[in-house]
Amino acid sequence: MSETPADAFTGVEDAPEHLKIDKDALGSFLSENIAGFGPLSDIKKFRGGQSNPTYLLTTPAQKYVLRRKPPGKLLPSAHAVEREYKVMTALNTAGFPAPKTYLLCEDSEIVGTPFYVMEFVEGRIFWDSSLPDVGEDERAPLFNALVDTLADLHNIDYEKIGLSDFGKPGNYFERQIGRWSKQYKAAETSEIDEMNRLMEWLPGAIPNEDTTTIVHGDYRFDNAIMHADRPETIAVLDWELSTLGHPLADFTNFLMVYFFPPNVRGGLAGLDIDTLKIPSVDATIKRYCERTNRDNIADLEFSLAYNMFRLAAIVQGVYARAIQGNASSEEASKMGDQVKPLAVLAWSFAERSMRS
Repeated sequence: MSETPADAFTGVEDAPEHLKIDKDALGSFLSENIAGFGPLSDIKKFRGGQSNPTYLLTTPAQKYVLRRKPPGKLLPSAHAVEREYKVMTALNTAGFPAPKTYLLCEDSEIVGTPFYVMEFVEGRIFWDSSLPDVGEDERAPLFNALVDTLADLHNIDYEKIGLSDFGKPGNYFERQIGRWSKQYKAAETSEIDEMNRLMEWLPGAIPNEDTTTIVHGDYRFDNAIMHADRPETIAVLDWELSTLGHPLADFTNFLMVYFFPPNVRGGLAGLDIDTLKIPSVDATIKRYCERTNRDNIADLEFSLAYNMFRLAAIVQGVYARAIQGNASSEEASKMGDQVKPLAVLAWSFAERSMRS
């Protein structure tokens, strides 16, 4: 039987040697800096976390989560745990379902790299977006809850919650295309024609509409924890790519799951979503637009091409780190094979955009 994403990424394990943490040193530091932090009895690494290594900390009283930068040479502006801490702290205070944060440590002497500590949230994480492990009548409510949470994020006034300096308002697509083009070239291990075409085409195809909100950057089922018994998002995780940006980039990043095959991020392409009772793309777009007071999604094909290009660049970076021996997960070494198919799919949406 082949290993599923849930098998590969769920649960905890002993950290590999290059990611081990000195339990005594960390426990002493946290006891001094987090009120009520008891003796640290165990540290395990979560199997997930392709980018920033993430650990489960166990004390006699409760559990915590530690998230750190990986060791080694890092790509420019990547692995920004400081930004994750800042946005989660602000959003949790504002009532959004981001985990409670306890501490940010920018001193690399404690565990070897900067890190932060947040609460451990128990609930359900779904790695397969077809939701095979729940009843068919639960699927639409779970999808709707996830879409509503993203819409709620985009409706937050970022200035009122102290995030006016979290990014640059305006020109989001332009800046992101430039950033990920540079990141991709810095991590490139072989030439992919479709990536070269995308880097040339995307800057001149950006839609005119320019709106700024908080964006998560990688919003999907496996970056959210759902309530154990009801369709409710109780925690949104992995804020490494969050910034101030265009909400439609964020929303269409979520929509990509409809166009991926089942073996890519638990995609839905080719599945009978009506029989599965999963909302259609059109229904999902309609729900999001209603909750954010939008009339429509401008140039859907461009946004999907952009997001798939961006994902290909991210995956290439993870693969490059695996080659260098710095990746957080052993699964990272398998990611090189995903870059070309993602680029091909991205270019197909670019071609649709040109024809529309």
